[in-house]
Amino acid sequence: MPDHLVIGAGQIGKPLAERLADRGDTVTIASRSGSRARGAASVALDASDAAALSAAAMGVDTIFLCSNPPYTTWTTEWPPIFDAAIAAAAASGAGLVIMGNLYAYGTPSAPMTEHSPLATTETKGLVRKAGWENALAAHERGEIRAVEVRASDYYGPGAGATAHLGARFFEPLLASKTARVIGDPALTHSWSYLPDIVSTLVAAGDYQGAWGRAWHVPSNAPAARTEIADQVNERWGGSGRVAGIPQWMLRTLALVNPMMREVAASSYQFLVPFVIDSAETERTLGISATPFDVALTTTVESYRAAQDRD
Repeated sequence: MPDHLVIGAGQIGKPLAERLADRGDTVTIASRSGSRARGAASVALDASDAAALSAAAMGVDTIFLCSNPPYTTWTTEWPPIFDAAIAAAAASGAGLVIMGNLYAYGTPSAPMTEHSPLATTETKGLVRKAGWENALAAHERGEIRAVEVRASDYYGPGAGATAHLGARFFEPLLASKTARVIGDPALTHSWSYLPDIVSTLVAAGDYQGAWGRAWHVPSNAPAARTEIADQVNERWGGSGRVAGIPQWMLRTLALVNPMMREVAASSYQFLVPFVIDSAETERTLGISATPFDVALTTTVESYRAAQDRD
């Protein structure tokens, strides 16, 4: 029976731990607060504490790194977390599966594949790039086995206010109001469904072929947020609309709000078509995206249920 350590108990770590436990694996979920997940043991620790993380990882087959520090602390929090995860994998012999994103690719001019160059110049992208490159270097030295699973912006039940296709998008639409979004809502963008992210992490951890590479979460055809809003209106009988926050306003907010400063810095992802190509991952790992109609229905119904409870 495989044994896993999941680091992070948020919107990806918790459902990942529960998915692994549901199939009969032994799972421990680690977070600062000691949050619990169904079917998993829990431990409270700081993910940047290499000694504590190494101790928790002893005897496990796979470490899944699903931490997600706030944007404003990426430069200070991520480097020691990456270092601790690499040290824990080296000490325990466990495979290291890193939950990543597309930031390190920078501004794309074509769909991003698993082999696109990491060409970012933006600070958060550079942080993610450095973390992966350090893990890859340790892999290539034979010290650990490492892979990174990269997703586009996520959506699905549980995606809260910080998700670009989360509560602040769907709740106004369902109330026939205007959803204010970053960038140009008419541009095509890839969206990764939370359960599909979990499926890719599981498949990456199970993979018996060569590690030391990236996998892309299978995602449906890219869709503009205006198109998604139209579908929500048509299917749920609303009259909501979506409008982009002007760039000048975003820049003004960035002057006084640290979080908005980081949002503005990565807003390039919504100023050009931002498309993920996951064909190689789908072919090699044998997984595919949940059909968009199914994913959208499940997502919207979760927000409608939440509104009914309020």
